[in-house]
Amino acid sequence: MLGFVLFLLFAIRLWDGRADRLEWKRLATLQPQNPGIYDPVMVADLPEPARRFFNFAIAPGTFLVNVAEIDMSGQFSLGTRQAPNYQQMTAKQILAAPSGFVWKLRLPGIVPVSGSDSGRWTRFRIFGLFPVARMGGKPDHSRAAYGRYVAEALFWTPAALLPGPGVVWEKVDENTARVTVSHMGLSQAVDLKVDGDGRPVEVHFIRWSDSNPEKTYRLQPFGGKMSDFREVQGFRLPFHVEAGNMFGTEDHFVFYKAEVVSIRFPLHGS
Repeated sequence: MLGFVLFLLFAIRLWDGRADRLEWKRLATLQPQNPGIYDPVMVADLPEPARRFFNFAIAPGTFLVNVAEIDMSGQFSLGTRQAPNYQQMTAKQILAAPSGFVWKLRLPGIVPVSGSDSGRWTRFRIFGLFPVARMGGKPDHSRAAYGRYVAEALFWTPAALLPGPGVVWEKVDENTARVTVSHMGLSQAVDLKVDGDGRPVEVHFIRWSDSNPEKTYRLQPFGGKMSDFREVQGFRLPFHVEAGNMFGTEDHFVFYKAEVVSIRFPLHGS
């Protein structure tokens, strides 16, 4: 019986790995085959804070690729605000907003955790075999994941949020603009705060989430801060990101601290 259970767990792990690879490949093919080139004229009609952001984040003449592969290290919490239990992490991610993402995580601690998160599933296990989280395929999960990867597009794939179908920008205040992204029946508004140069300072939004003591899906604040901007293929992108639940409240808890190792915008289908 034990042997059968171990065989089944191993088979599920292989099946999950195949799903990771297929979804990664699908998202990679969404890279534009013939990307346009950035011209500040493209954002001339946007609210001023949004114009400032794009002109900081994208240099004139940059190819407008919008699917990124990101390698990162950092810390990820397995605890609570009172006892965060941060673990060292390594992760690889493909980000293709608004169509999806895959985030493959490893926490090589005393009890190692590994697995992946995406717009379609959340699957994590300990010691490479034993499930500790397995969910997805339901509207609540899809809606929560969508908020994440729309917000992360403001971090790492700004070309995905240029004016176009399903993307609407509006002014909130002198240094804040709101983008609302609608795709396949999902919609998410995210507020972006920038400094005088257009450098993103923070991203915050109201997210559909069950990260609360009741483990009940509901709307609640979420947000992150960015720093350490570097040049990548004509983009200026943050290499340090911290994000957490209940952003802007006394219950704010940063559970994710990422140090980017590299960001790539691979060619179509590669």
